[in-house]
Amino acid sequence: MRAIVDQLRNYFRAVNLWALICTSLFTALLITLNYTIGIEKRIVALSSPFLKFTGFFLLFAFAFCIAWLLQCLFSKEKIFSQPFFYLLLIGSPLIFAGKVTFDWFSTLVTKGLTYPWNEYWSVVLNWPLKGLLVFILVGLLWKRGRYDERMAGLSAKGFTARPYFILLLCMIPLLAIAATQDDFLRVYPKWQRLSFIEPFLQNSLPAKLLFELSYGLDFVTIELFFRGFLVLAFVRYAGKAVILPMAVFYCSIHFGKPLLECITSYLGGIILGVIVYYSRSIWGGVIVHLGIAWLMEIAGYVGQVLKN
Repeated sequence: MRAIVDQLRNYFRAVNLWALICTSLFTALLITLNYTIGIEKRIVALSSPFLKFTGFFLLFAFAFCIAWLLQCLFSKEKIFSQPFFYLLLIGSPLIFAGKVTFDWFSTLVTKGLTYPWNEYWSVVLNWPLKGLLVFILVGLLWKRGRYDERMAGLSAKGFTARPYFILLLCMIPLLAIAATQDDFLRVYPKWQRLSFIEPFLQNSLPAKLLFELSYGLDFVTIELFFRGFLVLAFVRYAGKAVILPMAVFYCSIHFGKPLLECITSYLGGIILGVIVYYSRSIWGGVIVHLGIAWLMEIAGYVGQVLKN
């Protein structure tokens, strides 16, 4: 735990203050625009998967590229001097735009099934298929970049899990309080979106566990892409400056979430980025991110039982 605190202290001492201020102001502007004119909602409402893909790509690319431009303005490094950097810069929002709009594939896979199993498997297969897409595309770019380290922070060499489980324990009282709130219980547990299948099941526990496993896999995908790829693939070009553009990009994928969750995602992205920067491993972020997600699910189940 102390090591994480020291890493954060070292980062904020070393970060260029003007880069931090300008990037944070840019992020605040993006958030304000989104929750004022509904950028994310307008993209989701587009009529075709291709238009949605294009819309999300433009959104992610704008957030990511402007954030990198700000780092370039305040950095002594020649960030934009390497050709492969541009492939990463454009390839990253392309990959995640594909991930966001890849829902049609799971629907296609389950097309031959009857209701309610087509709906259930469409949701349950969606996250693993998206994870596979991201893994393949990140792997191709990692191989093309000829990195010496194991792909996107997947190495567990020298990794210590204890501090991250301590962080999770600190979250339990907050989640216990959240579980008493109606707004929280309207969203969690996520299983509620598949509650229609329960009348067709003698025992819903296996179906719930499979759903939660699939849901959790999405957080591994997120950590692989944002911390493993957007930090460790870019670090050769800009050192610690990689963290802020990643955090802006990470914030932009939360534009469909409640405002407070979107705002805190920026700070959370910086914290998890710092951890990966120093550890060169995504597993700490996976423990924290996945642990919080599953604790929120548990809190939702418990809250629903107590409420009823």
